[in-house]
Amino acid sequence: MDCTLAASQTIADSKRAFHQAFPHVIAPLYRRLADELLVELHLLSHQSRFEANGLFSVGLCTVFDTFSKGYRPEAQTEALFSALCSSNGFDAAKLRKTNALLVDQAKGKDLESLKSLLSSHSLNEGNHYSRLMAVGLMSLLKAATADATGTDTEAIVKQSKELAEGLGLPTDRVEKDLTLFGSNSERMDQAVELVEETIAAEKRKKERRLEEQAQRTSS
Repeated sequence: MDCTLAASQTIADSKRAFHQAFPHVIAPLYRRLADELLVELHLLSHQSRFEANGLFSVGLCTVFDTFSKGYRPEAQTEALFSALCSSNGFDAAKLRKTNALLVDQAKGKDLESLKSLLSSHSLNEGNHYSRLMAVGLMSLLKAATADATGTDTEAIVKQSKELAEGLGLPTDRVEKDLTLFGSNSERMDQAVELVEETIAAEKRKKERRLEEQAQRTSS
């Protein structure tokens, strides 16, 4: 993270840098994601007690990937993530690398082994907490329990809360942030599904019109 850049930037500077880095039209469904993450990263970059640790890296990647599902054109998705990060002094490639490494390390671990893995990514006393850390914790717990049967969302949130206490995260806020993330994720899935259904319906209508035109022409 480029602290010098972050400390000197206003939100207007961040938005300007973002639009220069990503000069593409963003569909309304994803515009809110871009705006909210841009502001969130801007505010975090101005927190002197904030550290972009492993949990933050996983959480940011998880939030972005969750809410950019169905983004078109798909080839621009990673450029969007990169622009959101770079416009606020964060290194997108480094964040992605940390995310991939931790998720891979978490796979197949039991709770005790996961605690050991995460101990070096705890929130130091006095450091600034971000909801993205809670999401990162939950994502790593999901990776560890991916093969477990009967592990529902409520159980994952409960386990995340239990792990959070040992990592210096505020447990009440973790529970609240994860519950909100879960409900927002469900709404986003429904919205993406609706958009895809609408596009498919329009495509079918267009194909039928073309078929009808071809039949009229041939007759």
